[in-house]
Amino acid sequence: MSMIVERAKKKPTILVVDDEAGPRDALKVILRPFFNIQSADNAKAALDVLNTQSIDLVTLDQKLPDRQGIDLLQDIKHDHANIEVIIVTGYGSLKSAMDGIRHGAAGYLLKPFNVSELISLINRTLEKKQRLDLVRNFFRSTPELWSAKQESASAWQALRSSYSALAPCSGETTALPSEKLGLLSLLSDILEATDRQLLNHSSRVSFYATLLGNRLKLTSQEQEALTMGAFLHDIGKTGITYDQYADDQSAWSVTDASCVEYSERGAHLITSFGLPAEVAQIVAYHHERWDGQDSPHGLRGEGIPLLARIVRIAETFDHLTAGLDGSSPLSIDDAVRQLSLQAHTLFDSKLTDLFSEVVQECKSSLPPMGIAA
Repeated sequence: MSMIVERAKKKPTILVVDDEAGPRDALKVILRPFFNIQSADNAKAALDVLNTQSIDLVTLDQKLPDRQGIDLLQDIKHDHANIEVIIVTGYGSLKSAMDGIRHGAAGYLLKPFNVSELISLINRTLEKKQRLDLVRNFFRSTPELWSAKQESASAWQALRSSYSALAPCSGETTALPSEKLGLLSLLSDILEATDRQLLNHSSRVSFYATLLGNRLKLTSQEQEALTMGAFLHDIGKTGITYDQYADDQSAWSVTDASCVEYSERGAHLITSFGLPAEVAQIVAYHHERWDGQDSPHGLRGEGIPLLARIVRIAETFDHLTAGLDGSSPLSIDDAVRQLSLQAHTLFDSKLTDLFSEVVQECKSSLPPMGIAA
């Protein structure tokens, strides 16, 4: 009997939240052979379970009798950031799916669903949770990650080794070698473990920067460095105390002092991992001003590396359209006008003009979750 109890304890625990008894019971029957199951028929009952029991993953219906599922999702990700959520609903739409992902859902399935697809999605999500939990625990328990050079190198190597053992990576399906692919997977999980919004922001900035880079005569090496550097431009922010993101939205605010601190920390991390120097330059210099006035590192004009100038524009565009600093999100047209007003001072004016053209031409392909309606 004790062996059975011990095996049950090792199973992940899933909370099924659905107001309809039929679908709720069906999910319980499907999932019980593989997982420990809890259930709730409304948002209040779900929160009671989450606040009193250890839950790994929630399957969440969008329509509940006391609240909308998307509102409950936001509460879960705010108060229980390490719990993964998969939306399983019969009332889905493209917009609701994007809203769910934007607010931290790990996946989205429409009823009626394929059982094997559901199990596969849950298993992939739980595997990701294991990786994110590893990173979170490492960050909380290993201050040496950001200490003296030798201590820091040893700590990061220990994290890489633990991560590789948990998530062995193969480069067979990609042009990237497996070692680099594994490193980028780790860095991506570090961004997400710090704050899901940080990961979403980084992904959008990489998309916007790549759009602009495609219009320039960049070498393939420069294009790869731009895409990678734009994605990792805020990697130094992961050195901020982990819980600050959940408790203090000012973590998105950037002062001159914090700018230098996190950009230098991020550039050092990129260099220590053996990524290209151009990637480290983006991370270090993407806050430099075109006019040089109050530039964190004192660079100005064409003295600022080209790729860093591109990322500065892309990052500002995302801040404007996603409202990341607490302001209301701007439309594409208003954001472009704001960029144009600051050309010659904050930005390279030629790149700003070209970016404006590209954005207007590619409106339909821009990431909708980052753009104001």
